[in-house]
Amino acid sequence: MEYLTLAPVASAIFVITLIISLLAFSSESLMSKLILHPYSIYRGEKTYTIITSGFIHKDWTHLIFNMISYFFFAFRLEAYLGHWQFALLYMVSLVFSDLPSIVKHKDDYWYHSLGASGAISAVIFSGILFDPRSSMYIMFLPIPIPSWLFGILYLVYCWYASKQSRDAINHDAHFFGAISGIFITIILYHQIIPHFLQQFGL
Repeated sequence: MEYLTLAPVASAIFVITLIISLLAFSSESLMSKLILHPYSIYRGEKTYTIITSGFIHKDWTHLIFNMISYFFFAFRLEAYLGHWQFALLYMVSLVFSDLPSIVKHKDDYWYHSLGASGAISAVIFSGILFDPRSSMYIMFLPIPIPSWLFGILYLVYCWYASKQSRDAINHDAHFFGAISGIFITIILYHQIIPHFLQQFGL
C-alpha cells in the first residue's frame, strides 16, 4: 500500500506491464498486434504500436530483467519528480526511444521490436541525475560502481553495440531512451543540474 500512496503512477505502469506481457505470452495474435513494426508505422499503419510495444516482452527473462530494473528506480523517482511528471517522462521516452529504430528499419519488413527498455533507460538515467553518487551493480561484476560511471559506460556500450548490430537487442532504444530521460528531467526539474553538480562539491 505504501507504493500505491507514494508512487501510484509507477505502480500502475508496473502492474499494467506485467498483465499485458503475461497475456501476450499466451497469445501470438495479441503479441503480433502490439509489437512494434517500423515498416508498417512508416507507412501510416499500426502507429499505436509505438506505445503498446512498450508493454510486452519477448519472454520471462526479458520481462523479469526489465521489471527488476524498473522496480529499483521508478518508485523512488516518482517521489523525486512528481506524479504527472513521472508519467510524462515515461510515456514520452517510450515514444522517443523508438523513433530512431522506426527510421532505421523503415524498409525492413521483418524487423520487429518490443519491451519497455527504452522507457526504463529514461527512468534509470533520470534517477542517476538525482543521485549520481549512489552505488550500482553490473551483471558479472562483483563490486559496486558509482551510478554516474555506470551511466557513461552504459551509453558507450549501447552506442557501440548499435553500430555492431550483432544481436537482436534494440540498443538504439536503450541509448535514445537514456538521452530522453536526461533531457526531459532537465526540462521538468530545472534545479537538477545544480543539484547534480552539488553532489560532487561543484
